[in-house]
Amino acid sequence: MWWAAVRPRTLSASVVPVLVGSGLAWGEDAFRLDAAIAALIGAVAIQVAANFANDASDAARGADPSNRLGPPRMVASGAIPAARMWAATWIAVAAAIGAGLWLLTIAGWPVILIGLASLLAMFGYVGGPLPYGYRAGGEISVFLFFGVVATVGSRFVHDGTAPASAWTLSVPVGLLAAAILMVNNLRDIGTDEQADKRTLAVVMGRDGAAILLRGMVIGAFAVIGLGAVIRVTPPWTALALLAIVPALRLFRRLPDPLDGPGWIALLVATSALHLQA
Repeated sequence: MWWAAVRPRTLSASVVPVLVGSGLAWGEDAFRLDAAIAALIGAVAIQVAANFANDASDAARGADPSNRLGPPRMVASGAIPAARMWAATWIAVAAAIGAGLWLLTIAGWPVILIGLASLLAMFGYVGGPLPYGYRAGGEISVFLFFGVVATVGSRFVHDGTAPASAWTLSVPVGLLAAAILMVNNLRDIGTDEQADKRTLAVVMGRDGAAILLRGMVIGAFAVIGLGAVIRVTPPWTALALLAIVPALRLFRRLPDPLDGPGWIALLVATSALHLQA
């Protein structure tokens, strides 16, 4: 039950920016193994905390009814009490803070700003009087924090620098992470409307959201290719373009309605694409 609550198939969203930032550090002879491990622990812990908090908050707001597509949520289904889910959320937050304290000794005070901003974004997604995840702000937040902040931050913690290559590659990392959330929100568009959860997919409608999803994927590969061509990023990053053909095949059925297993398969494939690219 707890493994299902972690939502392991989506964890590439936090793993990928650390791999990209650390890979850039390796290529620029700035790599530190302890920094890479701490950054990975911190990033994954924050995402797990966000998944736990989302599970508990959606159940409280009635956004996870029994007729939703996709796997059941643990609090809404009664498998895990809300109090235990919130306790697990704070344990994950504590793990992220512990990793952040180690990174603080390596890279200094900017790590505190990165950590505080990430935690505030995590709790603000579903918590408080105006959770922005319920007001079409989810994809923007994922782009910023699982893309720009996480990628540039993962490069910064190695030697205290943030080169142009990290900023450039943070764009496709963020776009593909946001695509994962968009697939999730497209799947849940019916039940989200019923619960007054105004995700970007609900606001744009199924057709508009499907167009934006394709644009995210195409835009990600365009930035990867352009960065390599103009040598802002290492030339070998162009190898990621090999994934564009299967990427386009992923979304050929959208916006046609999919059944529950179809949406799960698309979500898993989108997460895999994020990792492959």
